[in-house]
Amino acid sequence: MAAGPLAGCRVIEFGGIGPGPFAGMFLADLGAEVVRVDRPESMDEVGVGGPLGGPTDVLNRGKRSVVLDLKHPAGLAAVLELVGRADVLIEGFRPGVTERLGIGPHACLARNPRLVYGRMTGWGQDGPLAAAAGHDVNYIALTGALGAIGSAGGPPQIPLNLLGDYGGGGCYLVIGVLAALHAVGRSGRGQVVDAAIVDGTAHLLASTFAKLARGAWTDERGVNQLDGGSPFYAVYETQDGRHMAVGALEPKFYRRLVGLLELDADPDRQYDRSTWPELRLSLEKRFAQRTRDEWAVLFEGTDACVAPVLDLGEAAAHPHLAARGSLVARDGVVQPAAAPRFSVTAAHPGTTAPVLGADTRAVLDDWGVGGADELVAEGAAVQTSAD
Repeated sequence: MAAGPLAGCRVIEFGGIGPGPFAGMFLADLGAEVVRVDRPESMDEVGVGGPLGGPTDVLNRGKRSVVLDLKHPAGLAAVLELVGRADVLIEGFRPGVTERLGIGPHACLARNPRLVYGRMTGWGQDGPLAAAAGHDVNYIALTGALGAIGSAGGPPQIPLNLLGDYGGGGCYLVIGVLAALHAVGRSGRGQVVDAAIVDGTAHLLASTFAKLARGAWTDERGVNQLDGGSPFYAVYETQDGRHMAVGALEPKFYRRLVGLLELDADPDRQYDRSTWPELRLSLEKRFAQRTRDEWAVLFEGTDACVAPVLDLGEAAAHPHLAARGSLVARDGVVQPAAAPRFSVTAAHPGTTAPVLGADTRAVLDDWGVGGADELVAEGAAVQTSAD
């Protein structure tokens, strides 16, 4: 049994892709018992990241897998029995789908008034686009976030799906669930958490909107202090075609940067924009004189705020990440360790993701839902491997 800060918390996660499974993984890493419920038709699908289940299915680590037919009366009844024993439910369907399936908030909270019902969507549960399809890039586009990312004069640059799906989506669902669990502890009442990627991404832009309001941000790409517009907060190519990331924002760090690079630049004129074109050119020429790894040795551990740009394959081997165990290898798969860290109730990445339906009988038995064999026999549940 997990011993993290959420030990004892039971979570039902309805199968999906992206931010919902990420939120479930996050809760499992924190010690919750997470049961992923899929429908039989999902067993023939392939997730965006590859086949569901097994070592490479990192987003489903630490969970157990149940397959139940929600269109079968006995399957639906079994799901509602699980819900009655859960603390949290997570679903990522389009608005109205769970209601049509008979597992919407009204039905589930009637069965379990203490339940935290977490809903993960891109557009939210209401609004003109609520029923429309979309993906991360569409959601962050509408918030203005995508339009702010990229080089001056160039097109917007897609920040993987980190900003929308996981930053503005999955993380906000987890925050909402934890806050609602805290409220349940005080009031005894569950509630619905509506986590929309557009809301979370907009919330992440709080500082940017503040700068825009006070005239410290220009609504263009690549011309501001934190978007590559300033030469002391930018990325530079090195002699070997790799890159170094420079983030010397504060004067004391900028002075260290200028000193280590032996630049002919006046540190006191750091924020004089008239000097920036010449400064950028000087930095480009200087970084082009050595390889990335040579520069990394020079800057390692200094206060110049300069770091090598590593690729994913290199990151786990970096001495700092290796010392902290930020990335770990499990079953031959490199993946993130649990985060954040706790001084008493340590969080841990859970077991390898199971094959869909591998835990159907065991979960139903453990959660006190009777008749597992009968459910499997009549096609209301699927068991894919021996208990």
